Amino acid sequence: MSGAGLLNLTKTAVGVASVQALATRNAARTRDWQGSAACAIYTRYRPKDYERLVGGSLFWIIKHVISVRQEILGFEQATWKGKPGWRIWLAPEMKPVSPRRKRAHQGWRYLKPEDAPIDLGGGDADLGEMPVKMAQTLARLGLI
Repeated sequence: MSGAGLLNLTKTAVGVASVQALATRNAARTRDWQGSAACAIYTRYRPKDYERLVGGSLFWIIKHVISVRQEILGFEQATWKGKPGWRIWLAPEMKPVSPRRKRAHQGWRYLKPEDAPIDLGGGDADLGEMPVKMAQTLARLGLI
């Protein structure tokens, strides 16, 4: 493990048109993990600094905008589509964040805490359901 402190990940939500569509997809991936509900996603390779990711967040990129995040709960080896890989366990709650443009990429990328978008106030006030362009305009104006 290199360095100290938590890290985050970014991941493109491939084929997802909205936060609601991602929520629906993630609900189908939710199952019991260590006695509570968690959402499972898969990756071929475990991140090198995986220990520093537990407690951090996975920030989802939807239509080239970081829109929401989920807390990373843990990692475990798994088989996916007949190939060895890793399951990343996420908290089922999706928290809207201040929208930030981000190019899509394959797999995941590290994101330092100081570079992460801030949470939008009001919890699930459905600011995450606001059209992306509107949220970007309001954020640029300092209104959200």
